Amino acid sequence: MNDMQKWSNYRLPVMPYRSDALGIGVVGAGFIVRDCHLPAYREAGFRTVGITSRTRSKAVEVASLHHIPLITDSIDQLLDDPEVAILDIAVPPTDQPGVIRQVLRHRACNGHLRGILAQKPLAMDPLEASELVGLCADVGILLQVNQNMRYDPAVRVAKQLINQKTIGDPVLATINMRAVPHWMPWAQGGRSLATYIMSIHHLDCFRYWFGEPVRVLASTRPDPRTKFNHTDGLNLYILEFENGARASSWDDVWSGPVKEGAAPAISIDFRIEGTEGLALGEIGWPGWPKIVPSTLKFSTVHDEMAWNEPKWSSAWFPDAFSGTMAGLMVALEAGVEPDISGFDNLKTIALCESVMRAAAEHRVIDPQEIMDEMLKKNSN
Repeated sequence: MNDMQKWSNYRLPVMPYRSDALGIGVVGAGFIVRDCHLPAYREAGFRTVGITSRTRSKAVEVASLHHIPLITDSIDQLLDDPEVAILDIAVPPTDQPGVIRQVLRHRACNGHLRGILAQKPLAMDPLEASELVGLCADVGILLQVNQNMRYDPAVRVAKQLINQKTIGDPVLATINMRAVPHWMPWAQGGRSLATYIMSIHHLDCFRYWFGEPVRVLASTRPDPRTKFNHTDGLNLYILEFENGARASSWDDVWSGPVKEGAAPAISIDFRIEGTEGLALGEIGWPGWPKIVPSTLKFSTVHDEMAWNEPKWSSAWFPDAFSGTMAGLMVALEAGVEPDISGFDNLKTIALCESVMRAAAEHRVIDPQEIMDEMLKKNSN
């Protein structure tokens, strides 16, 4: 195996010993299930046994497309199937807490149901997120949160560059997002727009790379294109780490008047600078629905001014979605907490809340103060 093949292989998730051992039930039949979750599960050899949706016709369509044997009219009916060991909940975050509570009241939690894959954000409010984590722990259900950017190939290889100190000690990391999302109807009227829907990816990514920041600075403003009321449209934030590293992201969902006729300049790229090298990455997601692999190149003080460029054909959408499910399956096999457990994800929720408070209150926020509030909620 050549050196670039080694680095390319670091993008791959750890898979369960038996990919088809645990049956998956799916709640929801929107595009993210149809075009991302289920194609990735099929490619990985996972076994999807049932699906339900509040619109039965959508469930029927998706089940036919992906050869899912069971279609039910309710979550309770889906949970009655003893083949459902994992429930993949793919509903809007405004609805997800209620669905999780309903699931945890079902008798399957005392029998065949063993794990839940929830979407990010786990909840739009940190105290509610904390409550959900505690409720799952109380009944012994493993909770994994689908922070799927961690399984983007370029993000995962960058993590290994950091872990192995290939580029030395981290100094500065930046993410520059210039992309125009399609806001779903459920986003209107919520307490957060960009922070809990878009920035949550990058905040979690910084945590994945560098651990827990100790201070957050932020500024935000509305997006002039988005007509419904909101405060956090465009987000600018800086994370400070105890070891001296800094991370910053410009999450620009406006991206100039590209929808109004200006030439588009759409991309998401990242840069990680270390004491002995640097890594440059470009995220392929803005090319969706075309499948565009992310890219990464890096250079170190030992490379005589040359770039190393590992290659792969996999992409964030849809391939990363098998990684988050695999993380839950591996944890269930080993009897340990999953890699993006509910408790771990509370730290990402705390970062989202830190950005919102730092921008609204014009002060530096220590994310631990929000974690303390959530942990107090869990202990009550």
